[in-house]
Amino acid sequence: MSLDKSSMGFFERHLTLWVGLCILGGIALGKISPDLARTLDGMAIYVNGAPVVSIPIAICLFFMMYPIMVKIDFGEVVQASRNPKPVTLTLIVNWAIKPFTMLGIATLFLGVLFKDQLPGTEVLKDGSEVELYRSYISGAILLGIAPCTAMVLVWGYLARGNQGLTLVMVAINSLAMLLLYGLLGGWLLGINHMPVPWQALLLSVGIYVALPLVAGYLSRRWIIATKGLDWFEKKFLHVLTPISITALLATLVLLFSFKGETILENPLTILWIAIPLTLQTLLIFALTYGAAKLLKFTYEDAAPSAMIGASNHFEVAIATAAMLFGLSSGAALATVVGVLIEVPLMLFLVRFCQRTKGWFSRAE
Repeated sequence: MSLDKSSMGFFERHLTLWVGLCILGGIALGKISPDLARTLDGMAIYVNGAPVVSIPIAICLFFMMYPIMVKIDFGEVVQASRNPKPVTLTLIVNWAIKPFTMLGIATLFLGVLFKDQLPGTEVLKDGSEVELYRSYISGAILLGIAPCTAMVLVWGYLARGNQGLTLVMVAINSLAMLLLYGLLGGWLLGINHMPVPWQALLLSVGIYVALPLVAGYLSRRWIIATKGLDWFEKKFLHVLTPISITALLATLVLLFSFKGETILENPLTILWIAIPLTLQTLLIFALTYGAAKLLKFTYEDAAPSAMIGASNHFEVAIATAAMLFGLSSGAALATVVGVLIEVPLMLFLVRFCQRTKGWFSRAE
């Protein structure tokens, strides 16, 4: 069966192109109006004299996250008890393996092998100064602890996986993020010798995960009750998807308008960051897909189980990096590189899944 790209929306299908255009547009904007990003980045909610919540980023991220969360039917979570092995495997990989392999791979490449290619320091939002390569590693960490809960629905569908199971895993991982993202993220950032503003980190989870999660859950119930499920799926969700992608792209333009000078001075920076992120994605996919084979999963369960671990929730990672360290930080730039490689890499893995269906038994 060939890859049916038409199943993806127009924006998702060309996401890598849009990100590339945002890089060029952001760099151009930074040259034309260098004070714009600084002004927007300074629009924040302050706690004890320190900027804690970036208002533009909070607005953009809500519109990124809400369309994702409103798709989730948390009533499906109870179905996990009928087939617990795929969900258990996903939770183990996403929260007990993936964060640590990301830390190790990012540290090896960005902190050792490519360290001389990433010189310099940067001043963070709290006034502290860190080596730039540590900031890039921090962005990789924030990606590594954010399992995908959005595009994985597309990847699972294209791979012809079990969509019911995919929705269950998305719901469970969204709930797990509420409990684990802040705690695990703070610990790993500390290992990387980065300052950890715990108040901002936990607040970011509340604003960027909990708020759209609750809003999505409540509005989903209300809309379906008043308009019906058919109207919700065919009308309401169709309108939301471009809004989500547009909010993401607006954030990227702002980020690159502030990082353009750094990129122009060292244009290979994106390549150095992309290499460990790509290797991490392939490693996690291989581990999960191989484990699914050993555990005798059907293909329909194995494909989405591997996809949700391999892909990242880059929306939350971008927002958290911007909130903790600033829109102009190396950590924020590293999270954006995750967006840049996401679509082509995951499409490659979808094709791989389709070509290896014969490794698994098929669902009845």
